[in-house]
Amino acid sequence: MDKAQSAIHSIANITVQSALAQALQQGLARIDAQMLLLHTLGRPTDERAWLITHDSDPLPPAAQQRFEALCRRRQDGEPVAYLTGTKGFYGLELQVDARVLDPRPDTETLVDWALEVLAPVAAPRVLDLGTGSGAIALALQKERPNARVLAVDASQDALTVAQANAQRLGLPVQFRRGHWMEGLEGAFDAIVSNPPYIPTADPHLAALQHEPLQALASGADGLDDIRTIIAQAPAHLVPGGWLLLEHGHDQAPTVCALLQAAGLQAVQTRKDLAGIARCSGGQRPTVK
Repeated sequence: MDKAQSAIHSIANITVQSALAQALQQGLARIDAQMLLLHTLGRPTDERAWLITHDSDPLPPAAQQRFEALCRRRQDGEPVAYLTGTKGFYGLELQVDARVLDPRPDTETLVDWALEVLAPVAAPRVLDLGTGSGAIALALQKERPNARVLAVDASQDALTVAQANAQRLGLPVQFRRGHWMEGLEGAFDAIVSNPPYIPTADPHLAALQHEPLQALASGADGLDDIRTIIAQAPAHLVPGGWLLLEHGHDQAPTVCALLQAAGLQAVQTRKDLAGIARCSGGQRPTVK
């Protein structure tokens, strides 16, 4: 058997288990390799148990080539969500791509908090700023079917992704293109946002090169957009309404000071599952 025949024979006999082993040897995280292989094989990316029960199954050469190509893109830093086209968030299966930020599990902390403050309100009005894929707005709409949720983004590309998710999931979120609250009328029971909050010179941005920069960076200290939102929000909150913001791990003290300076009360911070100060918020004073 010559070298070419030997290589073809080797490819033809590669199994699910050996394909995963090769990906791990190249430095991929196990969960990433598993999700990419499941996607390659046309199976749901949460069926990791299937890989164990089928570890000796042969992997067709075409599938092996597709899997290797996905692994190379992942090694280059492209998010798994972009490679598979989907991301789970708060029990929803969202379609995502490079037009929007890859939704992070940490952001579910913001959804939890919003649902808590909205619990006493019979039919709340909710505003999601910088909606991206629609993750926050759609999660809130799913959990509170009687809510009236408006999602805003400055990017038409992002709104296209979010609207497609809403239609596919059958959730009646309303969408509007705009820059934060400019031109908006009315008041809301809660305003929520996961805005850009990374300093423009932060070296960590290099690892996020595949995601839209406008959804990540915000001025020298990362707080330009948060300052704008906090300045605009009080005029768009009902008495007793809440402004809830996601921010960076070390920004809580500054964000809380900004919230207090804007006249909001009950200012506080919530930690994510890793114990990191992830969100801060405050409440518009009620009318006496």
